[in-house]
Amino acid sequence: MRKNIVSTLLTTLLGLAVVGCSSTSDVVIEEPAPLLNDAAFPGYELFPVESKQEVFALSPEAKAFVDRVIWKHDDPDEKIKALVDKIFDRSSLNLLYSNDANTTASQTFDSRAANCISMSIMTYALANYAGFDATFQDIQIPEYWTRRDGYSLLNGHINLKVKPGDKGGVLHFVSREVIIDFDPQESRRHFEVVEMSADKALAMFYNNKGADALIADSYSQAYAYFKAAATVAPDFDGTWVNLGILYRRAGFIDLAKASYQRAIEADHDNLTAWENLAYVHHLNGEEETANAIFARVERQRLDNPFYHFILGEQALEEGELERALGFYRAAYRLDNQKHEILFGLSKVYYALGDIDRAQRFLSMAKRRASNAQDEERYQGKLAVLQNR
Repeated sequence: MRKNIVSTLLTTLLGLAVVGCSSTSDVVIEEPAPLLNDAAFPGYELFPVESKQEVFALSPEAKAFVDRVIWKHDDPDEKIKALVDKIFDRSSLNLLYSNDANTTASQTFDSRAANCISMSIMTYALANYAGFDATFQDIQIPEYWTRRDGYSLLNGHINLKVKPGDKGGVLHFVSREVIIDFDPQESRRHFEVVEMSADKALAMFYNNKGADALIADSYSQAYAYFKAAATVAPDFDGTWVNLGILYRRAGFIDLAKASYQRAIEADHDNLTAWENLAYVHHLNGEEETANAIFARVERQRLDNPFYHFILGEQALEEGELERALGFYRAAYRLDNQKHEILFGLSKVYYALGDIDRAQRFLSMAKRRASNAQDEERYQGKLAVLQNR
């Protein structure tokens, strides 16, 4: 193996695409059947996959919640405002963000903890029950990763647009839509917004469940969910990336390659798909092709602070502290406001024994936390450091 490919592989992500929310494409591609290999995962049908009705269904308690909120209001705008206020009112629902909590609408309402797609699915169902028109929206944010159980997870972001239900013959000359976003950030307001169907949101839900199973090494269950996602929304590129990773890990290299290519058909700019495709070329001994793709992907990512951040996270997990520090510093030079990057610097300085700097960056991370949960988490860690 040549030195340049070794260097590239040390910094490659090969990440799963999940919906912390997620990204989508409007390109319609052919049906997925040729890339679905049921025989490769015997017993996959033994793992039940929730139907669309089950995913979006509301419990009697959830319906009663909506009825209590909107009954006193006659004006549709007031009804929407009241419902949104109660959803976000911690004393009413006390929703907690949990990146790995992929739950149906009823489960989310009951447990109060879910990730972005599950919270959005629940809210979509609540809004529809209330008689409103709700539409999922994909926010075209740059690549953003998190680490979980040794995997780099590529996250996206979605929100909901809600407006009064369309009553026949009634024209609204002033837009009365409301945007419901469970992780609103000022920096996201400048990115393109693409409306998407409920079926694509359902595919994202299945894709997340499949990623959970893949991380748990439950390959047949992962295949069951990826197959469901690919069937309901064959144009969702994230599914094909994850299915390719599953095929590769199960030893089906040709199917993995074809899956990555299918993801690229859906979204030619999917760098995660390109990177995984390059790795397959490397496994096949096609190092010149692999290196060319790796180099192009890296050039496109160099200005993304979270590219350097996630490489720092990987290096820190591997105990390569100086290398991790270099990546975190590169991320910080590109963006010194993101709390995740500041926390990364705190972690590596703590590991290096520099407690003063660890405490300083942790304090900065707390001040820039995007939600109360992260702020509380950082405060807890600060208390530990201050008591040392």
